[in-house]
Amino acid sequence: MMGDSGNMLSGGGLFMWLFWLLLIVIIVAVARALVGNRSATGPAAGGSPLEILQKRYARGEIDEQEFKRRRRELKSQP
Repeated sequence: MMGDSGNMLSGGGLFMWLFWLLLIVIIVAVARALVGNRSATGPAAGGSPLEILQKRYARGEIDEQEFKRRRRELKSQP
């Protein structure tokens, strides 16, 4: 004869679990949004234009001629 108090998923117990689960999900979502926005901005996000160009060349996104042309353009800018 346990009654309703022995079942964790009945009545208030279920709503309590859902409340805490929802609260944790909201906290994690807000934290990820704040950290994600902060890490995608500023000079540290991608580095200097020359560093970005070097990374693109290293990944094979641009060929040697394109790399040299863009590097000259970057160096000629004030």
